[in-house]
Amino acid sequence: MAAPLGPYSPVVAAGPWLVCSGQLGIEAGSGPPQLVGGAAAQLSRALASAGELLAEHGATSEDVVKTTVFTTDLGEAASLNEAYVSFFGDHRPARSMVGVAALPLGALVEVEVWAYRDVDRTS
Repeated sequence: MAAPLGPYSPVVAAGPWLVCSGQLGIEAGSGPPQLVGGAAAQLSRALASAGELLAEHGATSEDVVKTTVFTTDLGEAASLNEAYVSFFGDHRPARSMVGVAALPLGALVEVEVWAYRDVDRTS
């Protein structure tokens, strides 16, 4: 998993809540961060990164209750929806999709994830 690009925590636990900072579609591995292909591929990779962060804290994609998808091109909404459904399956967290002028590293997509863990299940 890529290291944070700035002075922030990739994931913070607050009681049963997990908040994943904005994730980019960065290739896993060492060396300088490299973005994967197009917008849908970046969202897929960013969601996978968020999933890895959740797993470190005993949560899964089924625990996600809210996401915010930031994109530099709202015209990509259909392909982003496909990538989103591919990750979440039939689970449908609340979501906002926001068009932005620019993202770090020139990314096309960034996603923030909020999850609620069943504390009894994770203890």
